[in-house]
Amino acid sequence: MHDIIIIGAGPAGVSSGLYAKRAGANVLILYYGESNLEKATKIENYYGFINGIDGKKLYNNGLEQAKNLGIEVKNEEVLNIKKINEQFIVKTENKEYTAKSVIIATGNKKLRPNIKGVTQFEGKGISYCAICDGFFYRNKNVVVIGNGKFAISEANDLKNIVNNVKILTNGLEMENTSEFEIVTQKIKEIHGDERVKKIEFEDGNTIDVDGIFIALGQAGGSDFAKKIGLMLNKDNIIVDENMKTNIDGLYSCGDATGGLLQVCKAVYDGAKAGLSAVKYVKNK
Repeated sequence: MHDIIIIGAGPAGVSSGLYAKRAGANVLILYYGESNLEKATKIENYYGFINGIDGKKLYNNGLEQAKNLGIEVKNEEVLNIKKINEQFIVKTENKEYTAKSVIIATGNKKLRPNIKGVTQFEGKGISYCAICDGFFYRNKNVVVIGNGKFAISEANDLKNIVNNVKILTNGLEMENTSEFEIVTQKIKEIHGDERVKKIEFEDGNTIDVDGIFIALGQAGGSDFAKKIGLMLNKDNIIVDENMKTNIDGLYSCGDATGGLLQVCKAVYDGAKAGLSAVKYVKNK
């Protein structure tokens, strides 16, 4: 049992970890994949760096700072978050971790595939959350578009509800083995009238579908929010002035909450979230 689990190791996640750890909390940071900060060639508007700093270096400095303070940091992809009674269960591919409080600092990585028809049929047969919308496809045939562990996790959430579920990689290699049927052809277009009816591949073949679930890359802030029932403003997690969500003990910070998508805001948000989580844990 950890006091606080932080999902994400960018400026918001690490900042929340630093403040929580210094306040005496037992902290675990889980992260996976590349941060947007790592893609930045040079950060020139962040305080204290006269000649700017490479984004990747700033990101790695933050990770090392967390580890040097004694924070447990693990490179594991988080697939789901649940709250049972008064504790949170954070599920990765191979493990489950428990915590009294959770901070979502993943950024917002919701990805839409560049496929004709996706935007047209969002909410009309295309969904981004298996747990939220799977019930509406009971005994029907659906597909999950993706090629990683997140896609497999979504398919697992659907398999006991729907009649059949396939994973479509849209021309990409499947990252992991799976019990599900894998279709690797490139998708040309999604067809339907008022709702999704079929998927056409570039080779001209088609399959009939009742629903399509998008699960590209890894789960982001809005994906976790939908799974656990957080309030959203478009794709941004809604928080109060203390970074608290509508679920007690669950906080969010940085790009996952929208607003100014800058390092300075992420660091501030993280500090607030870390201190708020510590206060929640101590009160409990």
